[in-house]
Amino acid sequence: MAPENFTRVTEFILTGVSDCPELQIPLFLVFLVLYVLTVAGNLGIITLTSLAIINLGNSTVIAPKMLINFLVKKKTTSFYECATQLGGFLFFIVSEVMMLAVMAYDRYVAICNPLLYMVVVSRWLCLLLVSLTYLYGFSTAIVVSSCVFSVSYCSSNIINHFYCDNVPLLALSCSDTYLPETVVFISAATNVVGSLIIVLVSYFNIVLSIQKIRSSEGRKKAFSTCASHMMSVTVFYGTLLFIYVQPRSNHSLDTDKMASVFYTLVVPMLNPLIYSLRNKDVKAALQRFMTNPRYFFK
Repeated sequence: MAPENFTRVTEFILTGVSDCPELQIPLFLVFLVLYVLTVAGNLGIITLTSLAIINLGNSTVIAPKMLINFLVKKKTTSFYECATQLGGFLFFIVSEVMMLAVMAYDRYVAICNPLLYMVVVSRWLCLLLVSLTYLYGFSTAIVVSSCVFSVSYCSSNIINHFYCDNVPLLALSCSDTYLPETVVFISAATNVVGSLIIVLVSYFNIVLSIQKIRSSEGRKKAFSTCASHMMSVTVFYGTLLFIYVQPRSNHSLDTDKMASVFYTLVVPMLNPLIYSLRNKDVKAALQRFMTNPRYFFK
């Protein structure tokens, strides 16, 4: 059949988390609670860590459309809306990967060179690293999403996912996907492996420095400095590696969906809890609220 006889796709249909009608309302309520907690938690700590902005953005790109689709019969998304969602998701997820690496370097300097911390990690350097992180995330999103949507979609338009993602989208293409698949693979491998190397090298040196501390109290204090970041790194990278480091024969889009729920909705909800419980000011405010709630409503 000649290419011109194909009907070009103008909209996609998202299968969602589950196609079981009886589960739509319960799932809507579950994910609504997750999203509300994510928004409230990240807004509450947005002044403590740049990761809160990324977590909030990542969830907001995915959750609203997902929640709407639980309540409607026709779960469609337009071609350009799908492209925008993919671009937004890539921007925030790549920014998060890079931000975790930057934060690992920050913890490395704080523990291994505490006397030089204010000199090495100056306010100017912090602003520069954060800006470069967002710029890199934006450029990656533009390049990858442009490649994914440069191919032709002209047969099935049913995306086996709850949002527009690279792999299920390219599976629908009726043209050669070698270039976009290569770009997606190189981008994902470079981002994940590169940032993971920075994190591992930073924590290797951190562990060596902590072992040199003689007092148990000093070691405990040094460890608590990076405990929050370590938990975030473990949860985030553990989920990513679970998705991408699978044999192709065992690769399942249904398994990917469950893992995607974890790092797009569950992890952003958990991060505020992880970071706030390690922060003295937040813990003090929480204790005041528990002992005297009226104090906060004067």
